[in-house]
Amino acid sequence: QVQLVESGGGLVQAGGSLRLSCAASTGTFLTNDMGWYRQAPGLQRELVASATVSGFTYCADSVKGRCTISRDNTKNTVDLQMNSLKPEDTAVYYCYYDAGWGIEWGRGTQVTVSS
Repeated sequence: QVQLVESGGGLVQAGGSLRLSCAASTGTFLTNDMGWYRQAPGLQRELVASATVSGFTYCADSVKGRCTISRDNTKNTVDLQMNSLKPEDTAVYYCYYDAGWGIEWGRGTQVTVSS
């Protein structure tokens, strides 16, 4: 089992930036996708960004151009840099790891963007 711990959420003004970090506590080398989902009140959880172990990265259309995801395989960490934040980016952001048999989730970190 992989435990994921997020950090870096908070309150930021529109147009600002935020960096979220996620650390996986495991003694094994993680070989599958890691990344971030988010869930706003009343909405479904949606994929924000993902990174493969080989370095391929993906950012959803809703954040493309404002999103950078980076993964450190040696430390089992994945970071999400978000720029030019908008009020609609307000959500709980969840780190995830695709364990193959299912998705491991972090507890989530709140990001609130004020207008």
